[in-house]
Amino acid sequence: MATKKTGKTTDKTAAKAKPAAKAKAPAKKAAPKAAKAPKEAGESLPRHPKARLVKLHSGKVELAKSLAKSLAREDEDTAPIEDRLRTASNSQLLRLQKVVDAVQAKFGGRAKLIEAISTFEKKSKDKDYLAKLDTLPLPNLFDLAVAHERRARA
Repeated sequence: MATKKTGKTTDKTAAKAKPAAKAKAPAKKAAPKAAKAPKEAGESLPRHPKARLVKLHSGKVELAKSLAKSLAREDEDTAPIEDRLRTASNSQLLRLQKVVDAVQAKFGGRAKLIEAISTFEKKSKDKDYLAKLDTLPLPNLFDLAVAHERRARA
């Protein structure tokens, strides 16, 4: 059965318990703040997509122009793509920018990305398959390449 707690405590035990609890609490809180400090020591970006867009790319129009060049295929005009990107959300533009940067860093461009996918699937001589890959948007191509790299590691 449950027992009833009484309020009887001696002054010695109550005095010892309170300072010990206060001394331990700041020590626990100090450790997580120290862990967060190195992450924030780097370049801190605003949380809101519009503020990040303005800080990193000086505006939506400039980012749309730069993305249109990277996202367009060889036979495609960049003006319609640029117009569509101007109406896209800020967070979507930032995601597209991450994909374009990753493709440029890993593969060097759209054509080399298509070559890498075709060699992963061992279909580098299949002209129809290469033509189909060329019609896909850049984020989809990048997703295919990442999936093939994961399969190769597993």
